[in-house]
Amino acid sequence: MGFPKMMSYLKGLLTSCLVLASVMSWAKAVPISIDKTKVKLPEETVKEPPQSVDTGLHYDRYLREVIDFLEKDQHFREKLHNTDMEDIKQGKLAKELDFVSHHVRTKLDELKRQEVSRLRTLIKAKQDIEGGNDIAVDHQALLKQFEYLNHMNPHTFEVEDLDRLIKSATNDLENYDKERHEEFKRYEMMKEHERREHLKTLDEEGRRKEEEHYEEMKKKHADHPKVNHPGSKDQLKEVWEEADGLDPEDFDPKTFFNLHDTNGDGFFDEQELEALFTKELEKIYDPTNEEDDMVEMEEERLRMREHVMNEVDTNKDRLVSLDEFLVATKKKEFLEPDSWETLEQNQEYTEEEMREFEEQLARQEEDLHQKAADLQQQREDLERQQEQLNAQKMELQQAVDHMERLKTQKVPPPPEMQLEGNAVPESLGHDQPPVPPEHQPLPPGHQDIPQEQQQQQDAPPNQQDLGQEHQNVPQENQPLPPGHNSPPHDSPQMPLDHNNVP
Repeated sequence: MGFPKMMSYLKGLLTSCLVLASVMSWAKAVPISIDKTKVKLPEETVKEPPQSVDTGLHYDRYLREVIDFLEKDQHFREKLHNTDMEDIKQGKLAKELDFVSHHVRTKLDELKRQEVSRLRTLIKAKQDIEGGNDIAVDHQALLKQFEYLNHMNPHTFEVEDLDRLIKSATNDLENYDKERHEEFKRYEMMKEHERREHLKTLDEEGRRKEEEHYEEMKKKHADHPKVNHPGSKDQLKEVWEEADGLDPEDFDPKTFFNLHDTNGDGFFDEQELEALFTKELEKIYDPTNEEDDMVEMEEERLRMREHVMNEVDTNKDRLVSLDEFLVATKKKEFLEPDSWETLEQNQEYTEEEMREFEEQLARQEEDLHQKAADLQQQREDLERQQEQLNAQKMELQQAVDHMERLKTQKVPPPPEMQLEGNAVPESLGHDQPPVPPEHQPLPPGHQDIPQEQQQQQDAPPNQQDLGQEHQNVPQENQPLPPGHNSPPHDSPQMPLDHNNVP
């Protein structure tokens, strides 16, 4: 895909890591005015668009796609070409968004909605990793940290969004090199820390041999051809001769610039500059050598590019124009540069920084051990809880099984029957032998009579005694025979017939 030159400032800012533009239709290479009888120029070949390079920004894809669609609008492209750096920094270019085509605006709206959705997904994923599944997520509050878009309007891409995107990319990319240096310093200190820790595991003889081997590798690495000062005449002439295959005596800065402006936009971006240092780096680093670290090689490349930018990029737009390049070739530093000190001559950290780094590692290791112990304790607690739950489950199942067995064994009781007096249920009369009278249950309202009294009642009564007894006892107070109920007081009194007494 081809990204156009996004004005001097913005293109320089973004192409430092994403190679913004291939040549636009109006961009032409500067004519070469040299004696072609002395210099044989390479045959022209059709150049393919440069491959996009990741900026390292977390919103890299969003940034690329926005620029890609903006450059498709003719009006915006023309304004971009005619706008200077200060106007872009002040947000004047962003205001031109109001005049781009409806199709482009619609696509930008879609890109913004997709980006907001991506950020919300990232926020949710981070929350899940940190174990906050039960905590409500305030997406609006969390989206505030992403300053390159207006999170209050997640649906449409407005002027403020473009202004925010330009300013955020400016700030983030300007800090990018600083962050890379800090990361490399941590890498170097970690490498030294691991070496020292390894020495602690060895005996005295093993440490002596390891130290000797270490010093030998350092010496071999430092034994390399002279490294030319980056951006100097000697360094560029070496590229002219070895990479371009041209006679060093015919070196011409203008021709050199056009040969290595690979996308033909009239500028050296940071990738095009870094490509010029490959020959110098090959003098120091060989991936097949034990003593050479390729991570250090990339750091050396970064140092060289930063040095040239600081010396040549006078307007600080992270690009080197042809005019800036030609002016630099006339300076004393270009013709008589100082020697270049490589990484092994400039240690990245001090012993104090190394001590603080190791203390930080020790604290981190202690925290990790504590977290591991806490996790182990939590695991044991969960296992105990699981065992208790399993035991409760087993007890519950046993109780359920017992109830089921009782249900299958229990015989339902016979239906209740209403019996009068001393009547015996028919089933009992047929199925069981007769019950003696003395063992039969009394009817309701009767009391058991003691055995002696019962014998007296069973004996034949003496008529005279009985008559006398009845003469002496008032009629209403005489006891009733068993089975007789006392009549109500208000009912008529019936005379007792003594002759009917059994």
